[in-house]
Amino acid sequence: MLELSRRKFLLYGSAALGTSLLLKACGNSNPTQTSNNPTAAGGGEGFKVAIALPGVRSDKAWNQAGYEGVNIAKQKLEAETAYVEQVAQPDQAEALSDFARRGFNVVFAHGGQFDAAVEQVATQFPKTFFVAVNGSVNAENVAALRIDHLQASYLCGIIAASMTKSNRLAYLAGQSFEATLQELRGFELGAKSVKPNVQISSSFTGDWNDIAKAKEATLAIISSGADVIYQWLDNSSPAVLQAASDKGIYAFGNTTDQLNIAPKAVLTSALKRIDLAIAFLAEQAKNGQIKGQTYALGLARPDILNLGKFGQMVPEALQKQVLSTRQAIIDNKITFESCQEGGKETRCVKTAST
Repeated sequence: MLELSRRKFLLYGSAALGTSLLLKACGNSNPTQTSNNPTAAGGGEGFKVAIALPGVRSDKAWNQAGYEGVNIAKQKLEAETAYVEQVAQPDQAEALSDFARRGFNVVFAHGGQFDAAVEQVATQFPKTFFVAVNGSVNAENVAALRIDHLQASYLCGIIAASMTKSNRLAYLAGQSFEATLQELRGFELGAKSVKPNVQISSSFTGDWNDIAKAKEATLAIISSGADVIYQWLDNSSPAVLQAASDKGIYAFGNTTDQLNIAPKAVLTSALKRIDLAIAFLAEQAKNGQIKGQTYALGLARPDILNLGKFGQMVPEALQKQVLSTRQAIIDNKITFESCQEGGKETRCVKTAST
C-alpha cells in the first residue's frame, strides 16, 4: 500500500476482504471483448478501474459496497484496480485527477458529494471516463450511476406508516443531495399512501461516518416523538440502529441487510447492490459501450435493488402487501413521475388506474 499525502492508495490489486463472496458472484466469467472506444482495453491487459471512497472500505455499508464492486471488476474483467478511501471534500478533485494521470480507464467517484469535483476534473482528462455514483452529472466522458432509491424507500414508507404508534416518522442521512432527497421523497410517498396525515421529519448529520453525531441525531429524533427511523449512513449506521433498539423504536437498514445488527429494531433493509452496479458499468466501459448518461437501476433488477429480510415484528399480512406493491412497481402499475407540488418540481405516484 502506498500512502500519498493524507490519502491511502492501494495500487494494482485489492485486499482479500470479501474474496470468497466475490469469487462466488463472478464464477469463471471470461473477459469480454473490446471495441475502439478509448476506455476499452483488450484481453484484460491495461484495463484499469479505480474508485474514490468518502469513507472506509470496511464500513459494511456504502463504502464497502463500492470497494467490492471494483473487486468484482478485477475478478470478472481481469482489470487492474485501485482505491483511495476517506477522501475529504477538499481532496476530491486531486484524488480523481491522480487516477486519471496514472492512466485509469474508468474512475468511480463514490457518492453524490463528488459531483462538483467530477465536473471540474472530467474536462481536463477526456481520455478517462468518470462515473458519478449517486451523482447527477453527465458529460461526454461522465456518466451518473444511480440506484432508484425512491422505489425502495416507498416500500419502507408503507411499512413505517403501518408500524408507527406515534404517527411520527424520521429520515436521517449524512448529506442532502439529489439521491438522499429522492430517497426521502419515496419514504414520504409510501408512508402517506397508508396514512395521509403521518408526520415525517428529516435530518442530515453532515458526516456519513461520525458515530457520535449519528447517535446524537438519533436520540434527538427519538426525543421529538418519532418511533420509526429510516436511516442512510455508512460507518455510523449501526449506532443509529442500536440506539433505536435501546429506546424500543423501529428503524430500517440500508445498503446491506442490517437486520442482524439490531434484530429487535430493524423492520427490513433497503438492499442496494451498488457493487454489482459498479461492476456492470465497468464491463460496459471495457466493451466500449458506456455513454455519458444517467444509468438508473431499480426493483426491476432485483439483484441490484431489493428488500432485505423482514424483522419478526412485521406482520405477515404487511409483508405480503409490501411484496405485492414491489411487484406492481416492477410491472409499471405504480410509477413515480415528475409533478409540481407547492410550486416545486418533485415526484408523485401514478397508478395504472389513474
